[in-house]
Amino acid sequence: MAEYDTVRSAGIGARAAAIDEGLRAHMNKVYSTMSIGMLITFAAAWAIASLATTTDINAAEGMVHEGTYLTGLGMAIYASPLKWVIMFAPLAFVFFGFGAAMNRLSAAGVQLTFFAFAALMGLSISSIFLIYTGFSVIQVFLITAISFAGLSLWGYTTKKDISGWGSFLIMGVIGLIVASIINIFLGSGVMQLAISVLGVLIFAGLTAYDTQNIKNTYIAHAQHGDQEWLAKAAISGALNLYLDFINMFMFLLQLLGDRE
Repeated sequence: MAEYDTVRSAGIGARAAAIDEGLRAHMNKVYSTMSIGMLITFAAAWAIASLATTTDINAAEGMVHEGTYLTGLGMAIYASPLKWVIMFAPLAFVFFGFGAAMNRLSAAGVQLTFFAFAALMGLSISSIFLIYTGFSVIQVFLITAISFAGLSLWGYTTKKDISGWGSFLIMGVIGLIVASIINIFLGSGVMQLAISVLGVLIFAGLTAYDTQNIKNTYIAHAQHGDQEWLAKAAISGALNLYLDFINMFMFLLQLLGDRE
């Protein structure tokens, strides 16, 4: 925030107004790109879950619960070794794929890559429509959306510099990943509860932190006028906020969701 105030106070008249207008346009790009990604994810998740299940017992190859059965596709993505690839594919993309796309592709290419990743995430989380009731998924989504909006607004408007949160929050994310992988094999309900609670808190903090970081990054580079770089930065910011939302939603769903 101090950097924003310094740059803004250094500009006068039209220059300061241009920075403010550009920042608003940049944030609108971030939020609109993120929103499209969210729409793709949940549409893909619902479509895949629908194709993977059936109510026709004669076409069933496995059972989810009484009255709902897995099709051949459902058995492949939920009950075969392929499920591990699907589970970890989004994580591998975030760590290895997106950085390469940022360096090698145009802004339009990076945006298409993000949307492809959103569809992949939809495949990865599609099982929520088998595990939880539809009403529960919608209810938790709305709770997440309201919480996310408040946290992101605070991160954008606060005068407090929260850049120091970053290293602690990233360490927390790494700890969550490790603990989640361990608990896949342990199957501890108590450990899963602790992971979910900590996950909500960590990604709530990251929502505010990432929002302020997106704002400050734009202010630091806006004067250079590199529109291609700024366009890529908006997509990168959208990905960060998208991941904050998705993870907060998934952890809240584990805490508040009603299972089928």
